[in-house]
Amino acid sequence: MTAPIVRNLADLREMTRVWQRAGETIGVVPTMGALHDGHLSLVARAKEMSARVIVTIFVNPKQFNNPEDLENYPRTEHEDARKLERFDVDAIYVPDGPQMYPDGFATNISVAGLTDVLCGAHRAGHFDGVATVVTKLFTQTSADLAFFGEKDFQQLQVVRRLARDLDLGVEVVGCPTIREIDGLAMSSRNLLLSDQARSRAAALNEVMEEMAEALGQGATIGDLLPEAKTRLTAAGFSDIDYLEMRTNDTLTQVEKATKPARLFAAAYMAGVRLIDNIDVPLAR
Repeated sequence: MTAPIVRNLADLREMTRVWQRAGETIGVVPTMGALHDGHLSLVARAKEMSARVIVTIFVNPKQFNNPEDLENYPRTEHEDARKLERFDVDAIYVPDGPQMYPDGFATNISVAGLTDVLCGAHRAGHFDGVATVVTKLFTQTSADLAFFGEKDFQQLQVVRRLARDLDLGVEVVGCPTIREIDGLAMSSRNLLLSDQARSRAAALNEVMEEMAEALGQGATIGDLLPEAKTRLTAAGFSDIDYLEMRTNDTLTQVEKATKPARLFAAAYMAGVRLIDNIDVPLAR
């Protein structure tokens, strides 16, 4: 069934008021469109846990620090709506820029600490943009539950913190990263890669998996970085923003896997910035 595409906030709230009066839980899956199986896994989880499901599609200009990146971001609304048909979601919310940021908009949400590292250290203002738009989407959709992928693990932790700190009453549900058969994390940005670059990009997960295994056996991240970076460069990655191990809860950088931690990476393949993270087993 084709879900209604809602572009106006007043129309959306008219729908959600009916659901709330009926005591139905509302789940929201915030996206920027160009939906792939990773997004759809979030929708499937939302359907399992929520009486009503809203998928939002909004390419948020406030989280892009590169105008060219914003311009090139894939926009596939009609294809996205087709992919959502089999899930029977209750609404697809597709606001435009003025609907989200009307003239005179002057409020910014900032989450300290978690946003100073990893992507936050390389993309100025990115997580302020994320936090601001997510806060608006939570309030606009009257969400009880919100679903985010662990592929953007730093974003997931930022959203959990803002929901808790601002008493938004939204339970933020993290869902496992969905990968291609060669291990590359599914991402809308993968669509920007040529066939050759796409094939070479799989080296990122391969290198990270081998690092995680070694870290679980007691190696330090410093022991592994030189060879890992050499291999990524040889595979065609031109720049590596970071390749670090950090704790799950506070994203504190660590050398050995003595507490629950993840390996995080961001690197450029053919001008496309790819990110990934994987769980690291505790050192033996």
